[in-house]
Amino acid sequence: MESDSTQPSVPSTPADPGQRPGPGSSQPCQTVSKSVKRRARHEFDGWAKTYDRSIVQHLLFRPAYRMFMEELYEWRRHIPDPFDGLDIGSGTGSWLAMIAGSPLPSRRLVGLDYSGEMCRVAEQKAQTIEGAPSFINGDSEHLPFADGAFDFVTCSHSFHHYPNQAAAVREMRRVLRPGGRLMLIDGFRDNIIGWVLFDVLITRAESTPEARVFHAPWSMMRQYFVDSGFTQIRQRKTGIWAPIFLTVGTA
Repeated sequence: MESDSTQPSVPSTPADPGQRPGPGSSQPCQTVSKSVKRRARHEFDGWAKTYDRSIVQHLLFRPAYRMFMEELYEWRRHIPDPFDGLDIGSGTGSWLAMIAGSPLPSRRLVGLDYSGEMCRVAEQKAQTIEGAPSFINGDSEHLPFADGAFDFVTCSHSFHHYPNQAAAVREMRRVLRPGGRLMLIDGFRDNIIGWVLFDVLITRAESTPEARVFHAPWSMMRQYFVDSGFTQIRQRKTGIWAPIFLTVGTA
């Protein structure tokens, strides 16, 4: 079940942890940001070897990859020119492997992840793939690529770990070519099921007092795209018991 619009039924919107106090408070902001990133790296380094067998692959990641492939195929199937793509928070590289194995004409596929262990597992998996993707250990807020380096950027189910979400979306916009697209998926917390799953259960499981994860609401995600200069912004939701939503914008 998919929807292109929604009427959120959760009464309140959580405060964005990326919205910090203003001038004179840069040091606390930097400290929190580093704590969130350290927590995420530690979590995913430890998870890397069993990541592909996790139940979240079935509940969250596979539906996300289907949404991505629908978007990518509909957009690029009649364009013969090979494309360059970047996946941020690439994990063990399953989504990029799907693209490499598809009939779509990819030229350069790059995965970036903050976890070095995830990158190592992804590189091992990619050795058996023709036209294999490459993987880089890096930070979504400081992408090590030139302006306009990619035709599309994808990001699935890692965005809630980013302490400075608006800055990350701006970086994604920077590395896209004119007409390129950002496709971003994360948990949908704007109904009661999503609120319990993402704002209560997952937030409690993945957060510490110093490092909290944050699932951006539908409207806030759209505003990130608007503020970063994207046009033709579209959103759609899928899933009932593990609802997720996709936001697409054109550079």
